[in-house]
This record gives sequence, structure tokens and C-alpha cells, in this order.
Amino acid sequence: MNLEKLIRTNIKAMQPYSSARDEFTDFDQKMIFLDANESPFENGVNRYPDPQQQAIKLVLAEQKSVNPNQILLGNGSDEVLDLIFRAFCEPNRDNVITLPPTYGMYGVLANLNAIENREVLLSSDFQPEIERILEKVDANTKMIFLCSPNNPTGNSFSDESIVTLLENFNGLVVLDEAYIDFSEKESWLTKLNDYPNLIITQTLSKAYGLAGIRMGILYAAPEIITVLNKIKPPYNLNVLSQQKALEVLSDGKLIKTKTNLIKGEKRNLLKQLLEVNFIRNVYPSEANFILIKVDDANTRYNQLLEKGIVVRNRNNQPLCENCLRISIGTPEENEFLINILKTL
Repeated sequence: MNLEKLIRTNIKAMQPYSSARDEFTDFDQKMIFLDANESPFENGVNRYPDPQQQAIKLVLAEQKSVNPNQILLGNGSDEVLDLIFRAFCEPNRDNVITLPPTYGMYGVLANLNAIENREVLLSSDFQPEIERILEKVDANTKMIFLCSPNNPTGNSFSDESIVTLLENFNGLVVLDEAYIDFSEKESWLTKLNDYPNLIITQTLSKAYGLAGIRMGILYAAPEIITVLNKIKPPYNLNVLSQQKALEVLSDGKLIKTKTNLIKGEKRNLLKQLLEVNFIRNVYPSEANFILIKVDDANTRYNQLLEKGIVVRNRNNQPLCENCLRISIGTPEENEFLINILKTL
């Protein structure tokens, strides 16, 4: 892969915005700050946040065994995904490849950035069709998006499939690991240094329980991070979000305990769902949700709503006819769900 050939010409030529906190970086010192046109009256949030979120990156780097210069943080995973479109895809010329059924924002961001989205359906067992994917690649294909564990199917992709794409595609392979903490498989972060065209995205929204603060994480080669930092908004993560992230990241034991509880509840639900007479299939899951196939998804979805339970109707997704996606709740919520399902 030649990264220089992937970067948009205008991005290579542009000068990034330099904020006050980029120019004077020791803002934790006891200084009189008159450089950023902030309010001088202290209330905890009157100062701009660290634009590079260095404290969080240091913690993540240690926990994930990567270098801080391999990390980009964004306002949710959607922002970091949008940044790679803006940096590497020329509007109205380039294309990307996505693998439905999958996370819908890949296609939305492609449309938003005027990029052709070439869809290649997963196989009947929800695995990438490698030959068909590579047949779709042309000189203007910049990225291939893989979600593993996949949303909404819940399964992980085979290592062989991912390696084949990394070694045979000259563009960027974007691996979305939003649900990796619930999987028994190892994160591809251990192979990040082996593949310069690999981009991995993760999030604090799932296992870390921080969906409300909107913090997405992108891991990649330092050269890719440098390009993305060039176009990143200067203060994209606020002070409160950064503080909460540091607080939660410091308690790895609690995160592990809650993740294991969800995994245990999932195993229990997988067994009990098989006992519901209108459920036709319960798909294996390595995420914090389960995809089920029922006799009539629209009917069952509405029946659950009437009982005060909201699930996700995936009936309109490719390969997901009459499928519902059920997130793993608390033990009490899961018990209530099963009791209701058995009465319908």
C-alpha cells in the first residue's frame, strides 16, 4: 500500500488549524492563560479541553499495548469513520466496499461524502465472500469495511478472510471491533504493526458503558493518524467526556466483571430462546446482543412493545428476513423478556 496515493490531493496540500491548546501544550501548569479567549472565571469547564486527549491515550496505549501515536479519539466511532472518508476518498470518484447486513453508518457516511458504496452480501452463514469482494475492487476502491463481531448478526469473521483482504487489497481495510470485548477471539490490535493498511475502530459505548459520552477510538499506523489529526476538529471531545472516560478506564476490574456478567446472561438467553415456539433460529453471538429469526418479525416486535419491551426489528436488512435483534439486559430484564416471550 502506498499511503501517499490514497490521501486526497487537497488534504495533502492543506494546512491544519492550530488551536491555542496546540500551540501551548503545557496547559496543566499553573499559568495565567490569556491565549484562548476563554472565560477566566473557574467553574470546571471554562477552559478548552486537551485537543489531543493525551491522558486518555496514555491509558489506552498501556492497556492495549500500542503506541499513543497510533491512537485517534473521536466524538463516537461515527466521527472517526467520517474522518477516514474525508481524508482518503475523493467525492464523486472513489468507492468503498461494505458487506451487508452490517452497521448502517458505513453506507450513510459514503453517501454523505459522495462516495460510491459497493455492497457485497455476506454468505448464508454471515461470512465475507472474499472472491466476490476482490472482484468489486478497482483503481478507485479506497476502503473495505469489516465489522467483526458483526452487527446485527453477532458473529466474528474468520482470521483467514481478514488476512486475505489485508494482503491482497492495496487500499485500507477498516475493521470495526465495537463488540470485541464480548468475543472470545483476540483483537486484531496485536497485529496492527504487521499491516500498515489496517485501521481498527473500537468504542467506549458497549463494554465500558459510556454510550452517553460519545467516545470512539481509532487505531492505525502513525502515518495514518497524522493525516487524520490534520483534519480533526480541534476540540472534538469535551472536558466532561474526557474526565468520565479516565474515571471508567481506571477501573478495569469492574469493566471485566460487568462484561463477564453480560456474557453469562447471553449464554443463558441463547438456551432459553430455543424454547420459544415461534422462534425459528437463534444465531450464535460474540457480541452483547442476539439475533433471532421468528415467524413474523413485525408482529412479534409490536407484541413486545405492548408489553413494554423494545427490541430492534432487522426485518428490512439483507439476509435478515423476520429477524429481531435483542440486546442483553440485566438479569431481571432478561428474565422478564423470556417470561413474556413464552406467553405470546
